[in-house]
Amino acid sequence: MTQTIAPRVRTLVLLFLVVTGALLAGAAPASAHAALTGSDPRQGTVVETAPAQVSLTFSEPVAVSDDALRVLDPKGERVDKGDPAGTGGTTYTVRLLGGLPDGTYTVTYQVVSADSHPVAGAFTFSVGAPSETSVEASAQSSADGLVGSLYGAGRYLSYAGFVVMVGGAAFVLACWQRGSGVRAVQRLVVSGWLTLTASTLALLLLRGSYTSSGKIGDVLDLTLLSGVLQTKTGAALVSRLLLLAAAALFIAVLFGSAQYRRNDEERRDLSLGLAVGGTVVAAGLAASWAMSEHASQGLQPGLAMPVDVVHLLAVAAWLGGLTALLVALYRAPADTAVDTAAVQRFSRLAFGSVIALVVTGIYQSWRQLGSWSAFTDTRYGQLLLFKIGLVAVMVGIAYASRRWTARLAEPGAPGTPREKREETAATVPATGGGAGQEGTGATGTGETAAGTEKTATATASAPTPVSTASADTDTDTDTDTDTDTEREKPAAVTGSAEVRAEDSGAGAKAGGDSARAAQLARQRAAVATARQKRLRDADPNRFGLRRSVLAEAGVAVVLLAITTVLTQTEPGRTEQEAERAASASSVPSAPSSSSAQGTGAVTLNMPFDTGGKDGKGVVTIDLDPARVGGNSLHVYVERTDGKAFDVPELKVALTLSAKSVGPLPVVPDRVSTGHLSASGVQIPMAGDWTVEVTVRTSDIDQVTVSKNAQIG
Repeated sequence: MTQTIAPRVRTLVLLFLVVTGALLAGAAPASAHAALTGSDPRQGTVVETAPAQVSLTFSEPVAVSDDALRVLDPKGERVDKGDPAGTGGTTYTVRLLGGLPDGTYTVTYQVVSADSHPVAGAFTFSVGAPSETSVEASAQSSADGLVGSLYGAGRYLSYAGFVVMVGGAAFVLACWQRGSGVRAVQRLVVSGWLTLTASTLALLLLRGSYTSSGKIGDVLDLTLLSGVLQTKTGAALVSRLLLLAAAALFIAVLFGSAQYRRNDEERRDLSLGLAVGGTVVAAGLAASWAMSEHASQGLQPGLAMPVDVVHLLAVAAWLGGLTALLVALYRAPADTAVDTAAVQRFSRLAFGSVIALVVTGIYQSWRQLGSWSAFTDTRYGQLLLFKIGLVAVMVGIAYASRRWTARLAEPGAPGTPREKREETAATVPATGGGAGQEGTGATGTGETAAGTEKTATATASAPTPVSTASADTDTDTDTDTDTDTEREKPAAVTGSAEVRAEDSGAGAKAGGDSARAAQLARQRAAVATARQKRLRDADPNRFGLRRSVLAEAGVAVVLLAITTVLTQTEPGRTEQEAERAASASSVPSAPSSSSAQGTGAVTLNMPFDTGGKDGKGVVTIDLDPARVGGNSLHVYVERTDGKAFDVPELKVALTLSAKSVGPLPVVPDRVSTGHLSASGVQIPMAGDWTVEVTVRTSDIDQVTVSKNAQIG
């Protein structure tokens, strides 16, 4: 049984690395929590005269640095002047140089959202007429490189360290106080503290580069570090480090108390003090996340932050306690094995944690998503669905664990730890020949122990004569003829053996006798421990509990990775609100089948029929601002009953027959069901343009429909 522990641990570590790597690698390039909802000039527009400033509007307040907003001319030279400034709310402006020539200008921005995540992007507008530009409008963020990957890994490790430290301490304090003296459990909790401390320091150093240049060489830049300390996130990280100092004192008292014997009243007072102090420290650590991330922004932050604290504490109590239980089941010494009562107490603690997770999770889901469609139409919602599925799997496995726990608690269940200890105490004395007699118990496993002990005794006694007591003990062990009275009273047997040894005067030197006695005592203790561990491992109920807890821990590794990625993903509510705001600024509110000449957007409604099954519908084209230069194109596909639906393929082409221009192909990207869009659609000149739409509803059924629109 114990030979399989190392491979299982290696499997969990490998699972952690694979899942974390896959999730971080598959994260969206710009996992921002604020979105650009508008600008002036608008993206892709052509203005007659150069503006005096450029303004950008975001979905939530952002932090801007000196170089957060930049405007570049067609040659790539900066034409902005001064530092960006906020105009109130979520709009920020940067002034431009005067006398700018005609051409296409590129606006780039790199800001930090209110929930601590970097936001980057770029767009273009033109003065007079579009022109070629040497600037590549890229949305590359500082969070996309090596620094971003290290920062993401640091976030995962900080969550893992918090869960292990808080959950492990809670398991010892609330479920298994005898575990405070178990070295393996001590190492687990201390390793959680070390991991959380190291990752917090790393996040503090990486933060400056993560939100600005993204260069690994800027990690030790003291100027950037000084700027980080003045932000909300920097204050949260420093507060976390101070609370970790208090947590170190708590851990020292928790595990140091195991070395001293106290009466029941002192033990109760100490437990109460540790419980109160530990809860305060753990809540403070959880608040260091709540005050700087999702919960601090958006709807109802005053309620969301306490709910987030409760959610984190429940996660730690469940997953961290589960980790501590797993270590106790596999690594605890045989004489201090975790008992059934401790497992039952943890089962109740885990059940309460799951209830808290469900209640707080429902509130957080409503707050971050806002609609049922966000579950399937946004990345955040899809990840949340996956997380909910993992929680359901863990609850199912936990139910199996409760069944194994119930079997362990049955009065007649074999292998109950307390029964094993009582049996060992009744049959294995600390010294003397009783250990040899214990090896002849009713269980078959005792024979191996007896044989081992006889060999050890013979080896130890070979060089010098053995006392009569030792000979008698060995004889009793070999022949297995000792009586029940002798088994029940090992102390008496040992005492009589000592008397006979004293009377016989075997002639051995006192020093040699002491050395042999010490050697025999060590051998007998080792044999007894090995037998006790073998009996414990052979218990089918305990074996089943180990396996189920190990399975829970494996799922918990994946669950924690999903949670980390969720904290770096734009909430579904924010994503959908940004899309609606962008659509409202570029799409007319009342669609019509006419065109507006030179005054703004154009909307075209074109019925189609491919002739196949489900081949009838209406495609609506919205072109904004319907002028020379860059335009935004939105395509909506609906059935004849007005319900949106997706088609396998849809292409758009623009043709100006009078000037023999075109067709100019446009391939829009899918936004949601029945909605496609393309930005930066360039129209080189004014005129009566033909807009052709090719719709394919199956492998062989397709049709092309068209309408004219006056552009310019």
